[in-house]
Amino acid sequence: MAQVTATAERIVPAPVDKVLGAVADYAQTRPRILTEQYSDYAVLSGGQGEGTSATWKLAATSKRTRHVKADITQPTPDTVVESDENSSMVTTWRVTPAGEGASTVSITTTWNGAGGIGGFFERTFAPKGLARIHSGVLDKLESVVRG
Repeated sequence: MAQVTATAERIVPAPVDKVLGAVADYAQTRPRILTEQYSDYAVLSGGQGEGTSATWKLAATSKRTRHVKADITQPTPDTVVESDENSSMVTTWRVTPAGEGASTVSITTTWNGAGGIGGFFERTFAPKGLARIHSGVLDKLESVVRG
């Protein structure tokens, strides 16, 4: 099994503290920034950053839906990490300064991919598809923090 990685990044015209606060807000902001590929979203405990637990379904394709139960940590002041209890999937959000009043937001998801020919196709196509989903989430995040 090889590790598979999908990444999307965007400069958002809002200060780091505002963007990071929005990223870590699983109770109010997160439901507003999820795209149509996400369903059945619910906060199980917490709601703000470290110690939060949330669940959702992610339809990566029309035939592949993953049920995520994420535990949230904030290992550094600029990072929010979602670790899926149901798989090896880990999504890391990082928010860093990008000049005055702007932030660079990156979303990186990694997981242990399948082996064999199925793994080849997963490593080839899944990162692009998930990066598109992440890009849509970043579009909505930008709209929320600007609006």
